[in-house]
Amino acid sequence: MKRLLLKKSLESIQEEALDEEHGLRRSIGPVSLVLLGIGVIVGAGIFVLTGQAAAQNAGPGIVISFMLAAVACGFSGLCYAEFASMLPIAGSAYTYAYATLGQFLAWIIGWDLILEYTLGATTVSIGWSGYFLSFLKDFGINFPAALSGPPFGFNPETHRWFLTGAVFNLPAVLLVVFLTVILVRGIRESAALNAAIVFIKIAVILAFIFAGIHYVKPALWHPFIPANKGQFGLFGLSGVLRGAGVIFFAYIGFDAVSTLAQEAKNPKRDMPIGILGSLVICTVLYIAVSLVLTGVVSYTKLNVPAPFAVALDAMKLFWFSPFLKLGAVAGLTSTVLVLLLGQSRIFFTMAKDGLLPPWASKVHPRFRTPYVNSIITGCVTAAAAAVLPLGIVGEMVSIGTLLAFAIVCAGVLVLRHTRPDVKRVFKAPGGAATPILGIFSCLYLMAGLPLETWLRLVIWLIIGLVIYFAYGIKYAHARLKPKPRVSVTSPRT
Repeated sequence: MKRLLLKKSLESIQEEALDEEHGLRRSIGPVSLVLLGIGVIVGAGIFVLTGQAAAQNAGPGIVISFMLAAVACGFSGLCYAEFASMLPIAGSAYTYAYATLGQFLAWIIGWDLILEYTLGATTVSIGWSGYFLSFLKDFGINFPAALSGPPFGFNPETHRWFLTGAVFNLPAVLLVVFLTVILVRGIRESAALNAAIVFIKIAVILAFIFAGIHYVKPALWHPFIPANKGQFGLFGLSGVLRGAGVIFFAYIGFDAVSTLAQEAKNPKRDMPIGILGSLVICTVLYIAVSLVLTGVVSYTKLNVPAPFAVALDAMKLFWFSPFLKLGAVAGLTSTVLVLLLGQSRIFFTMAKDGLLPPWASKVHPRFRTPYVNSIITGCVTAAAAAVLPLGIVGEMVSIGTLLAFAIVCAGVLVLRHTRPDVKRVFKAPGGAATPILGIFSCLYLMAGLPLETWLRLVIWLIIGLVIYFAYGIKYAHARLKPKPRVSVTSPRT
């Protein structure tokens, strides 16, 4: 029982963050962090989930869903920023939980994040494939159907699998392989690629918003929250709640930013800027896009993989379609990039703690990146994207994200009580109210998700517990034994 409650001391975490000789290269500034956050937030959430959540759950009230999700993210983001400024090391919510709530809960959240990032990257890469193939079709290029989809499909009504006639999703595989090579070569190259992509997709999204304003029909916003159809989550106030839980997938971005603390030039200053800056910018974009989408076309027509295209058809802006799809391709590319990046850093930190095998923490002697686990992450994600249908892999991401955020908020509350002496460069305002509201807002959104999503999460956690008690608890305990102190070098600024 004592091993389950073992914690890493704040001092050991801070010392690890300062060890440059064996650590990751510090090469990212605040602007790059904000762009990385925008890169992963502005992706599937805008280009796919906005229309589907409006059509299936909230109607025009999807705007309120985004506000609810943003409030929960705001409380959690303030807690993330406080932690990241204190503990500038890779690992995100996992590291924060280890320092405050103990090894067992740290394993739970780390295992949850592995699922969250892997399935997130898988889901978005499948969506990227659909937009990319549609973009090629606009230019008369027809990709073979056998190489553009999964071999199996799943019917949610009959709960049965069926054969689609395809072999595998080749474009999704090629995307993941390409981005894995980029990640292995180095974080600096990854950040530069992401910055270029972000500028392209933001320009396209802003053009869509400004063009759509002239075609908005306010009558389509009435009723703003359609009446409930007799089932929880099917419109009405419960539909707004369900919509907020579904689209929470899109807000994984600032969690991904926090995994890069050990590679930030000045993490105590840069991390709060990166986390909160990306959250604010993306929330404004989401609200604007959802207002335009539901204002130019009835929400009942948005239950499609490409709701932007439906809106453009309603506005008769056919010439803009190729540019929109190019923006979607760019947006989803950067989302997959940052999700793969975050996943490899979670693996890296858990392996350094002994909870996973040591090969996962190997750093390339030249590129200074965790190349072994980056390659493994890429292979697993590519395989999943090749053969799995979109719907079956998407639902787990939101509940995993919400669980991570709730644990971070709880960790801030605990640490303020147990270690009030630790210097906090950034402290979340509002006293204890901010982390408490963060916990309850996340749990509230989790309660609105389907029972099947909860069951899948439980199954994944059971698998993780088997690995933890068979391997992790033994080797992680050995890593926590006192070691002779070594001198470290302060990070370059």
